[in-house]
Amino acid sequence: MIAPLDMTLDELRAALAERLPAHAIFEGWTAQALAEAAGELGVPVDRAALCFPEGPVDMIDAWFARIDRAMAERLAAENIVTRKIRDRIRAAVIARIEIAARHPDALRRALTTLARPDHAGRAAKLGWRAADAMWRAAGDKSTDFAWYSKRATLSALYAATLLAWMDDDSVDFADTRAFLDRRIDDVMRFERFKARIKPEPDGHFSLSRFLGRLRYRVQP
Repeated sequence: MIAPLDMTLDELRAALAERLPAHAIFEGWTAQALAEAAGELGVPVDRAALCFPEGPVDMIDAWFARIDRAMAERLAAENIVTRKIRDRIRAAVIARIEIAARHPDALRRALTTLARPDHAGRAAKLGWRAADAMWRAAGDKSTDFAWYSKRATLSALYAATLLAWMDDDSVDFADTRAFLDRRIDDVMRFERFKARIKPEPDGHFSLSRFLGRLRYRVQP
């Protein structure tokens, strides 16, 4: 094991990301949380700060990257690529939320921070990265326009499910799981509908209408 003082900044960033959520529960995603995480590792605070030049959003970014890796490892162990695509996506979304929710207050504080208008661009980037990680874990190998549309759809679905999770006080997040199942049903219903009708004259569908169905359930 590499001694903390001998770590590269990337290695130190990963080590701090593992410890930061436990302190963010009480201190928020702040310099104080970083100082406490650095103290656990025995590294100077000023060196730890070099890992996160943009402050809180960089700390959250590093934690989310760690969640993506843990999710991918968990889903690989479960061999989800043998399941139907609907079940793969459900498993990926649930796995990511369950891993993040090991520190529920840290996750809520992170989502609140990312909801600020000045962090909108970074939040969108992290949402897209999460969707890409989930699709890759689900075995997606698309390279054409479907690569983009799949990730746009899943990032919207994941964001909506996280919002449901924030207000969920049910046992084992039962309400969040039910919400996710309804949203996936809506997407599958729309995909079947889309396959039955002819395309518009220009050959395109409205992505905005499609994504809008993720948050508000479509009545049959």
